[in-house]
Amino acid sequence: MIQYYGVKKTYKSGVEALKGVSFEIETGEFVFVIGKSGSGKSTLLKCITKEEDPTEGRVTIDNFDITHMSRLLIPVLRRNIGMIYQDFRLIETKTVEENIAFVGEVVGIPKKRLAQSVSIVLNVVGLKDKAHTYPQELSGGEQQRVAIARAMVNNPKLIVADEPTGNLDPETSESIMALLLDINRSGTTVIVCTHDSNMVDRMKKRVIEVEDGLIIRDEYASGYAQEAENRPAPITAQQMIDAGMDIPVGVSFGDDPAFEEDRDYGDDFDDEQYVHQATIAPMPVMFGEQEFVAPVPAEEELVPQAPEPEEAEHEAVAAVSVEEPRTVVSNIPVDTGVDEFVFGDAVAESKTEDIAEPEEEIEEEPEARVPTKAEVKEARRRAKEAARIAKQEAKKANSAPGAESRSKVRKPTVQFPDLDILEDDDE
Repeated sequence: MIQYYGVKKTYKSGVEALKGVSFEIETGEFVFVIGKSGSGKSTLLKCITKEEDPTEGRVTIDNFDITHMSRLLIPVLRRNIGMIYQDFRLIETKTVEENIAFVGEVVGIPKKRLAQSVSIVLNVVGLKDKAHTYPQELSGGEQQRVAIARAMVNNPKLIVADEPTGNLDPETSESIMALLLDINRSGTTVIVCTHDSNMVDRMKKRVIEVEDGLIIRDEYASGYAQEAENRPAPITAQQMIDAGMDIPVGVSFGDDPAFEEDRDYGDDFDDEQYVHQATIAPMPVMFGEQEFVAPVPAEEELVPQAPEPEEAEHEAVAAVSVEEPRTVVSNIPVDTGVDEFVFGDAVAESKTEDIAEPEEEIEEEPEARVPTKAEVKEARRRAKEAARIAKQEAKKANSAPGAESRSKVRKPTVQFPDLDILEDDDE
């Protein structure tokens, strides 16, 4: 959208504000322009709004060269650019609504459409209830919101803000930046010239840094300072000595002269050259199938004690639960009452037979027997036969002389146990 080609700007006093600046800003970007006071960043923005003309070079907006634009076309250019200033530049004798509408009246927006646009932008900046308030009755943050609403009333493609949060507190500055970010998300290109380092670091947008009239840094998703500048310098040994700190002797981190190459730090390095002397010799401990040798204490310190029967039984069970077979040999003469511990599938044999208690035999309840298919068929056949016989007897009783009428005869009820579970599988 915006292209700078070798732009230079020298004022009549001889000050070189820009010394050959070249960069490009795409449509919809959010860009921070930072730098020290007098570095040339404000002049860079003024060349976009035609407040200043470049001495050399070329500036284009949407591929249109504005460097040598006629003065008659400058109002047409500024209709598509929303400008926000540090000092707000509001008319004290006009209300908030009139300040915003004044810009539309200058560019010739119809009154009906202008009234709708003013109402919309006031609602966007959160000042709908302050439409008939004068600027001196508003706070600094509210006045800056009015300035943003004024810049939005023409629905511009580009918003240029020169120190929009310079006179505001941190909380209000954050709300103003959040408002500009929302405007940018709608597709408007936003360029902000600022000294607010905290806000730049938090938002992580594109940063163009200007110093002495030149662009020294142009980074995307960057902060106010370069990453290398943010890193603390390492503490040297001399700084530790100057601070009165004791430097540990014999300790070196990566600068030991014995390590000449990177491969010296690997596992194949000769560790025997770095055997440290210890006050206590390490106990020989071996793992796997090898033998464990425990240190033998002095005779006066050795007091053998036989374990309790329950402890011996627990030791035998623990020995059986080990996965891999392993034999432990100890020089400590402790009588455990067990001949040998064999780990794995072997069973520990114990001499203390009187300790083992006989296990009580638990009678197992017989499992419920499931009838076979032949037995089910036989039971079904018997049930059918019994039903048939009962039906014949009832018929004979009804046909006998002196019997009551059939309608008064009550059929005998025949009950057969557990016939609900008998299902005809063959049918």
